[in-house]
Amino acid sequence: MRLVFFGSGSFGLPSLERMAAEHRILAVVTQPDRRAGRGGRLTPTSIADWVRARSDGAELLTPGDVNESGLVAHLQDLEADARVVIAYGQKLGPDLLTGPPTINLHASLLPRWRGAAPINHAILAGDAETGNSVIDVVDRMDAGAILGQSRRAIDPTLTAGQLHDLLAQDGAALLAQVLARIADGTVTRTPQNEALVTRAPKLSRTDAWIDFADDAGACRRRVHWLAPWPGVSVSFRGRGLKLLRVQETTAPAHEEEPGRIIDALEGTVQCGQATSLRVLEVQPEARKAMTWRQFAIGQRVEAGERLIGGRP
Repeated sequence: MRLVFFGSGSFGLPSLERMAAEHRILAVVTQPDRRAGRGGRLTPTSIADWVRARSDGAELLTPGDVNESGLVAHLQDLEADARVVIAYGQKLGPDLLTGPPTINLHASLLPRWRGAAPINHAILAGDAETGNSVIDVVDRMDAGAILGQSRRAIDPTLTAGQLHDLLAQDGAALLAQVLARIADGTVTRTPQNEALVTRAPKLSRTDAWIDFADDAGACRRRVHWLAPWPGVSVSFRGRGLKLLRVQETTAPAHEEEPGRIIDALEGTVQCGQATSLRVLEVQPEARKAMTWRQFAIGQRVEAGERLIGGRP
């Protein structure tokens, strides 16, 4: 098939790589370079980097406004068989949605978790499973008919970042199946049930809190839904400490104050309802990530000290 790809985030890379191996990519549309890092250096998207490293003739387009009339006309002139959108970052207007089928890979089992952060919200909600959906792109966000879905159980040890990478690989296989059905005319379209819609709004730094008075399961979900960004932050000895990975424990019940460290080397922390959490990986202020044990030895952490969290 002759395809045009719209995408900016790393979630779309496995799909783009597979499409390039199986189809002809006419053009790749991604966000313009943005200033990033402490130096404010202009940085391309991971998709742009991938295209520039290749020499197969795919055109790279980085418009500030994807709906500009000249660009829309150019994309129409390419006469693609289909357009694929994955984590692009701009809304495609009605002029772009005319012509060939325009489909989107979304990291949830729609209609559950429409929005910018479906993987994160599935973890926070304690969902047992999630997956991917390929849908038609329509004017309303994530509301198009479903062309295919894949499912994956949510392992409680996974952070949002780890689940993101697994779903990206799953999505490449699902998208390949849907494109094959579009090509041979066997694709089916199932409308979404609007009564089952849930929302997954964009994350912000104001979400980066934890309340150890909650039970260990809720604390674990809170840490993992925000890892790697923005990450749950607590205070230890008056300085910030980001919690990157944790697990619920089966340690004997205690009646310590929430946040109190029960076992310094193991990183066991008291939570609400006589439950406890083991901290596995942390990142101190202005330092790299490390295991809790490395942190505890280096800082000579003692049982009875406290990680201070709380609600905003």
